[in-house]
Amino acid sequence: MNAQLIEIGKKAKKAAYIVGKLSTDDKNRGLRAAAAALVDKTQFILDENAKDVLAARNKVSQAMLDRLSLDEKRVEAMALGLRQVADLQDPIDSLVETITRPNGLVIEKRKVPLGVIAIIYESRPNVTADSFALCFKSGNAVILRGGSDALRSNAAIAKVIRNALNEAGLPEDAVQVVEDTSHETANELMRLNGYVDLLIPRGGAGLIKAVVKNSTVPTIETGVGNCHIFVDETADIDMAVKIIDNAKTQRMGVCNAAESLVIHSGIIEKALPEIFKDLHEKGVTVRGDERAKSIVDECEAATEEDFAAEYLGPFISVKTIDSLDEAIEHINRFTTHHSEAIITNSEENSKRFLREIDAAAVYVNASTRFTDGFEFGFGAEIGISTQKFHARGPMGLDALTSYKYEIKGNGQIRG
Repeated sequence: MNAQLIEIGKKAKKAAYIVGKLSTDDKNRGLRAAAAALVDKTQFILDENAKDVLAARNKVSQAMLDRLSLDEKRVEAMALGLRQVADLQDPIDSLVETITRPNGLVIEKRKVPLGVIAIIYESRPNVTADSFALCFKSGNAVILRGGSDALRSNAAIAKVIRNALNEAGLPEDAVQVVEDTSHETANELMRLNGYVDLLIPRGGAGLIKAVVKNSTVPTIETGVGNCHIFVDETADIDMAVKIIDNAKTQRMGVCNAAESLVIHSGIIEKALPEIFKDLHEKGVTVRGDERAKSIVDECEAATEEDFAAEYLGPFISVKTIDSLDEAIEHINRFTTHHSEAIITNSEENSKRFLREIDAAAVYVNASTRFTDGFEFGFGAEIGISTQKFHARGPMGLDALTSYKYEIKGNGQIRG
């Protein structure tokens, strides 16, 4: 096992014990100090980020380059995220429920930190600040292992935060960055039992698959988003065009962007030309099945792989269906359990869609782009869980806690 990684684990475990005992005021003081430091050291962060961007240019997609790039506005957004988390209610030691037994025992269920959280992520330096904020506020220490393309940016952000914590008299090892970005070190982090209590991957399908396959510590599966929008036969076409435009083009390289359209045959002749025109003007290539191509000849032919694709770029697939049953079956077949939407004027159809679609977030007449911790009112998010155990959907503070039972008696013994 990598000796340096074990040392990071030991420091994180020690820091987690200290952070877990901090008062809410102390945690908020640390978050606000870190936020102020990020703003104060913006130029240092941007200079380091520029080196990453220069090295990555012409090697990664435009979507990935967008995720990697920072500017003053994005650094300020990171600082704002820290301040917003400071303003959120502290979940630690909050009372979930009280049970009073017939024998007089009082059982209280209270929220507690998880301990040490490790995060493996790709090309998004803002994850460094967001992850620290949520882990610190929920009483946890965090070990961060970003991709090689963002190493300088992640190290710079972590350095600024660590210095701010140290100056505030708080444990700087509450956030640590693994600077060895080799696959071997990532695999060892996945098996750092005894030091890491939870591992969260944030990135593409390949990364998430590798973590789920190789990790021996508990893992939350996150992020891959083949998000569908179903245009029902009763849909308002103007609304459909507006929602699909937003869900696809507002920011293409993110997991809650729409990648697949499903359109009822009863409305496709009217709806698809309008949808296609809008997307085409935004530079999006539409790949449709045979019936879609018969309506709009400029559509490219879709393959089975297109219906399963998370493009993270200017492409979208179109599947034509003849009923709500068929739409639900198609979406549940190709879903990544992230975010799915229906555009409809039928209350009955919306209820069925909400009930029968198997995803973390299911929308009626709204863009899938709202699946986000900030938009849900959680502050920053640690990731979007697409599994069902422990946490599902945008993971805010509550998702980074466990609970324990505190039992109070006055001499009871079990007979």
